[in-house]
Amino acid sequence: MRNKLSLAVFLALATPALAEKPMTVWRDPDCGCCDAYVDYLRSENFEVHVIDDRDFVNRSVAAGVPERGMGCHLAEIDGYTLSGLIPADIIRRLLHERPAVTGITLPGMPANAPGMASKKTGSLRIFSFGPDGPAVYSDE
Repeated sequence: MRNKLSLAVFLALATPALAEKPMTVWRDPDCGCCDAYVDYLRSENFEVHVIDDRDFVNRSVAAGVPERGMGCHLAEIDGYTLSGLIPADIIRRLLHERPAVTGITLPGMPANAPGMASKKTGSLRIFSFGPDGPAVYSDE
C-alpha cells in the first residue's frame, strides 16, 4: 500500500497539468455558436470563464481588433486578445511562439470553424493585429 501511495504522489508531481492557461470569453448571450465554441475549448482542456456582454463589439474595438477583422465574440488569454472562432491548435501556437502582437482574429463566422461545424474542414485564414498592423498569422 505504501509503495502504491508513493507511486501515486510521484506521478502526480511528475505529470504536467493538462489544463491550458485560463481564458475569458465575452460573448453575446443569445449566440449559440459562442456556446458551442466554449464547449469546444473546454473539450480541448482550456479553462474558460464566460461573460455575457451584448457590447462585445465596442469591447473588441477598444482591445485593438480591426473592425474588418471582428469575429462573433472576444477572448483574452495570457495577455493576448482573440477574436472569433479560432482553433485550439492556433491558440496553442500563439502562446508557444509569443509573437509581438496584440492578438489574433478569425473574422466573421466561417462555416468550417470550431463552434460552427462539428469538425474543421478546409482552411481558415487567421490574422494577427497589433502595433505593426494586421498580417496573416495562419492559413490552416
